Amino acid sequence: MSSTSSTVLRAEHIWLDGKLMKWDEGNVHVMTHALHYGLGVFEGIRAYKTHDGRLAVFRLREHIRRLLDSAHIIMLQMPYSEDELVEATLELLRKQKAQFANGAYLRPVAFMGDGAMGLGAVNPTRVGITAWDWGSYLGDKGMKEGIRAKVSSFTRNHVNVNMVRGKITGQYVNSILAKREAVLAGYDEAILLDVSGFVAEASGENIFMVNKKGVIKTPPLSSPVLDGITRDTVLKLLRDAGHTTIEEVTVTRDALYICNEVFFTGTAAEITPVREVDNRQVGDGKPGPISRFVQDMYFRVVRGQEARYADWLTYV
Repeated sequence: MSSTSSTVLRAEHIWLDGKLMKWDEGNVHVMTHALHYGLGVFEGIRAYKTHDGRLAVFRLREHIRRLLDSAHIIMLQMPYSEDELVEATLELLRKQKAQFANGAYLRPVAFMGDGAMGLGAVNPTRVGITAWDWGSYLGDKGMKEGIRAKVSSFTRNHVNVNMVRGKITGQYVNSILAKREAVLAGYDEAILLDVSGFVAEASGENIFMVNKKGVIKTPPLSSPVLDGITRDTVLKLLRDAGHTTIEEVTVTRDALYICNEVFFTGTAAEITPVREVDNRQVGDGKPGPISRFVQDMYFRVVRGQEARYADWLTYV
């Protein structure tokens, strides 16, 4: 059975409600409102060791802005500004610079804390930031050789059912169910369709495909897909390199079966090629030239080897 779960390697410190504290002290009460009702927002961010040995966070401000936007969408009052959260993230990494010299995965999270219960409750917002060592989300082998994906029986939430522009904690139950279904069936990842039956995204990644004419397609933001920061990065890299890209709403599942390439993008998954969808081999069954180009360029960018994208890096 395939699985992409991994034990979190404990760090020494976390940042919670405005201060650094020991990892084991980062606790919340069992009556925390978000634990019961799912009202919270989060981000996934990566820091990379650059080619000159420094540590840099990739597109830090864009991630923090999206966290604040997500909170605004669900009317969750944020007690910290963008600048304060950026500095808190950097402070956490500086405190543990030796442990994270080779990079880190960062998880800011904001959620309604304990106090009143019930759906109408409004309690103070709590904010935490953690960092840990998290390798390739879909596995090192998957990064190199491609993964197997399954179209899920679960449908991605409609745009009028949930707020699709936000990374909202409770909404990820939909992704968890799809992911578990795929893994239990022996696949690495799930692909979810929208309510009209068109391809939306994977359980935790945006999706790209390359058709037989070499045109690169991805579902648009008018679909129920996350406005992925890695997605935006990839579109920029492809267009700057002269590739034709189309954001197309009507990507059918069988279009994935007969295209030349499929790959996923996301902070956790980075750039992961897909070699098979629903037991159909994609292309020649291995990562294709576009997938490899995007993967190579992405890692050059995050490691500070492409000067034109230097403003995407915040050095620790």
